[in-house]
Amino acid sequence: MAEDLQIAQGTRTEQYEALIPQIKGLLQGEPDLVANLANVSAALKEQFGWLWIGFYLVKGDELVLGPFQGPVACTRIRKGRGVCGAAWEQAQTLVVPDVERFPGHIACSSLSRSEIVVPMTKDGIVWAVLDVDSADLATFNDTDKKYLEQIVALIP
Repeated sequence: MAEDLQIAQGTRTEQYEALIPQIKGLLQGEPDLVANLANVSAALKEQFGWLWIGFYLVKGDELVLGPFQGPVACTRIRKGRGVCGAAWEQAQTLVVPDVERFPGHIACSSLSRSEIVVPMTKDGIVWAVLDVDSADLATFNDTDKKYLEQIVALIP
């Protein structure tokens, strides 16, 4: 696929439904994990313009920063710490409308106000998480959860 992203207008659902085939095209035939994570984070950033979109990879007892788009970020996060560590530990997507109200929130950026973290699993084991931050409160909802879970499932 050409590396041109067609930015969609419309409802959040319509935007995701236009984006997902393009992400599939970016991933098709590309075996390199870093390249795929980089393109997915860039596609999400271009489409939605959120503050920060990126991946943390499980390495031992920590999440280690992977490809991302946005301001500099925390490099390592322990299991159970912050939204990313909690999503990893619980192996479930966490939608946080106000990060200041999340117990143990890690403030990698003072601009972050809401967050969604989607664990990525293989054979029932979390191997990475997709982390998305917004500068606005209550940005993410069940629509984002549904489609972001579909997107991470596409990554080989």
